[in-house]
Amino acid sequence: MSANTIALLGAGSWGTAIAVHLAKSGNRVLLWARNVEHVREMQEQQCNQRYLPLTPFPDTLTVTADLHHALSEADYCIIGVPSIAFTSLVQRMPKPAKGLAWLTKGVDPDTHSLFSHVISTQWGDDYPIAIISGPSFAGEVAKDLPTALTLASNNPLFQQNIHSLLHQNNLRVYLSNDVIGVQLCGAVKNVLAIACGISDGLGYGANAKAALITRGLAEMRRLGNALGARDESFMGLAGVGDLVLTCTDDQSRNRRFGLYLGRGEDIPAAEQKIGQVVEGKHNARQVCSLARQHGIEMPICMQIEALLSNSITPQQAVANLMNRSPRDE
Repeated sequence: MSANTIALLGAGSWGTAIAVHLAKSGNRVLLWARNVEHVREMQEQQCNQRYLPLTPFPDTLTVTADLHHALSEADYCIIGVPSIAFTSLVQRMPKPAKGLAWLTKGVDPDTHSLFSHVISTQWGDDYPIAIISGPSFAGEVAKDLPTALTLASNNPLFQQNIHSLLHQNNLRVYLSNDVIGVQLCGAVKNVLAIACGISDGLGYGANAKAALITRGLAEMRRLGNALGARDESFMGLAGVGDLVLTCTDDQSRNRRFGLYLGRGEDIPAAEQKIGQVVEGKHNARQVCSLARQHGIEMPICMQIEALLSNSITPQQAVANLMNRSPRDE
């Protein structure tokens, strides 16, 4: 593979892990973060001590706080900022010539639109995009442990170019053209992971967790079908794969956040213990807004939305779900 220069915008754990992976694969990587102090720390320590302290930076990875420099030097741009920062970043950056890829899982916090819609509104329906999603903990990717992802795109050439960058070593990448379904899976699974964490925090056991995962997948598919997603996406890596991972393993910050809530912590205390952005906390309101717009019933997600607005307790959320009228599966 010929070397490319890649701007990776966002130095959280996931953005850093992919930046390290790309640099190890022979590329020059410019890892951008807006926090100047964080950038200084990473430059001095040659690792991201805040989020991936055991992962040293390859020599071809450079950290910068200069967004214009990172983008002007890059052949390709990949965004890895939290969902609440995605749109504001896109609105202030120049349009990458070849297209835009992103790791961000979520929905625009203001319009509740998928990020593909945000991009098409800004740069046109034909502008090349690629969404990188699937069951992937940053720490495991940083350690080169085997991982499989989905890469969804509206442009076959751009998709192949991003695929060639990522599909290296122990990272295997599968292709999809379902940009709606892959994005939606990434947002909804965060909310369901909080639900599973709450259930486990309350001590409700494996039966309850299995029910939440299964019925949560049904909610995800209902909303996806209404938005025009392909049904098979929900049974793939971005759907059931990522859902099972984040609902069952404590490396998931959304699941850990739910665990703390189920054990009686309040929301600020739970967030403080996590120490990073809990995407599902924002995604709950966004996903439920989409569901209401399209007349889709999503009882699990809506109970989490109510809980996160302090309208109900975890125990009340469970009681509300258990007392719903019977229906066919």
